[in-house]
Amino acid sequence: MAMLVISTQVFENYGAHSWDGEGTSPQRWKAKGGRDHKVRNIDPNRTLAVYESVVDRVTEDNDYFRERVLDYRVEKDDWLSEFEQSQLERDGEIRFPEPEIDWRESA
Repeated sequence: MAMLVISTQVFENYGAHSWDGEGTSPQRWKAKGGRDHKVRNIDPNRTLAVYESVVDRVTEDNDYFRERVLDYRVEKDDWLSEFEQSQLERDGEIRFPEPEIDWRESA
């Protein structure tokens, strides 16, 4: 088995904080980092099908918040993101893991 990693970028609309809900929301989007969503237990020969079946679970788009896909790729089952690796090096444990989806449970 393998893991599909879907890297995303998060944006926050700072214009919406003062919006009264009337008319169109003011647009002042600011990039706020991102995440590496891990889709575990995939068949690497079905990467595109797996991606298409879970992409709606890792993205969001509304007047206040957006999370969009930057890329996706197949990695080994023991792959760690840079964020997870830095926690291990600094703290000796991963207290804040990347989001995970178990493909066997969602298929």
